[in-house]
Amino acid sequence: MLKKDIFIDNNIAKNFSNPIDPEYKKLIKWLMEFSSDSQSQHNHAYLVVSKKLLVEYYRTMGHAALGNNITVIINLLTQQGRLVQISNEQIKEFKQKHFTKKVERQLVSNKEDREHIPVVLLSDRKYALTLDEKFTTDLINFPSFTVTVEKKPADIPYSK
Repeated sequence: MLKKDIFIDNNIAKNFSNPIDPEYKKLIKWLMEFSSDSQSQHNHAYLVVSKKLLVEYYRTMGHAALGNNITVIINLLTQQGRLVQISNEQIKEFKQKHFTKKVERQLVSNKEDREHIPVVLLSDRKYALTLDEKFTTDLINFPSFTVTVEKKPADIPYSK
């Protein structure tokens, strides 16, 4: 059974600290809800990350007040086994296999974001939230993969 996983770019996660938008509040609630009941296990949210993305989160949020910031969510998901970490080795293997010269020439995102492409494409559902247009373009146009990428939580069926 597929995990209900999602990749959340740092430019979206920074909005978790003081969410005004009800859609962000709903997304945070979905990420944080957990039941140890085995019947509801398949409904749990999973966050897909890499070491590089975690560093970005902590660099951005390290100074933020406690509350609903991404670091609090990461700690909770880690304790509950709901953090899907794509290893550096998995990223390297993916890039060796899929980042052909032709593909690399077509990529428009910056070098840092190119490291996140395998993280999204190796996730179960291939859902991503990002504000970065170039990263979005690379994900949508990556050959042989179908990805759902949106700017707003309301536009992606993350809880389904």
